[in-house]
Amino acid sequence: MATDPLLRQGSDSTDLVLRLGPAGPTWNVLTSAGPALSVPLALGALTLLVAFGMALAGARASTVFVVVGVIAGLEYLIGWLVLALSRARDILRVEFAPAAVPESLRLVRAAGPDDWLPVKALREVRLTHKVVEPYEGDYKPAVSTLELELALRGVRERIALPFDGDPKRLADALKALLGPAGVVVWLRTERSTRDRPSRNSGWTSGGSASAGSGGG
Repeated sequence: MATDPLLRQGSDSTDLVLRLGPAGPTWNVLTSAGPALSVPLALGALTLLVAFGMALAGARASTVFVVVGVIAGLEYLIGWLVLALSRARDILRVEFAPAAVPESLRLVRAAGPDDWLPVKALREVRLTHKVVEPYEGDYKPAVSTLELELALRGVRERIALPFDGDPKRLADALKALLGPAGVVVWLRTERSTRDRPSRNSGWTSGGSASAGSGGG
């Protein structure tokens, strides 16, 4: 039944894949290690100020190096922990089982899967396709994103991701999969034009809105 690249049908379930990658607490911690390196780099100026202050106070170079290393290490460890915690609830995919006519679903997060729920606990799915188009003469390509909103037992789970596919095709595939369970699927398209940069400044502002919508 899966007829969209984001929907992948297996023997036991049909998965709506939003982000690639393994799930589980160990994987979440490991995959957060690399991005956490940006924390000591971002705080490098502050660390250098500490080192400069110590040097002015007459501290030995070896002492300054040790203190700077300890500060950078603590920044990295704290950033690693914060990043892992913040990414733990990121939704990687939604699993629907059985594959053809789902009766249950569960959210698979970066830290691991949630419990299975009856598919009727999902009241609606809202897809918002946002396209920011270039202004006349702009060499940058259009930017397309998809926002997915799941109304699940009074809680709205929202996921935004880059998207270069056909939103109507995805919406139709979700309707075919979830329609028998009474789940409503909505599709809306919003288009805007990227603002021209000011001639007197190198700064640019946000996009100007001009939205069009399509119903589900």
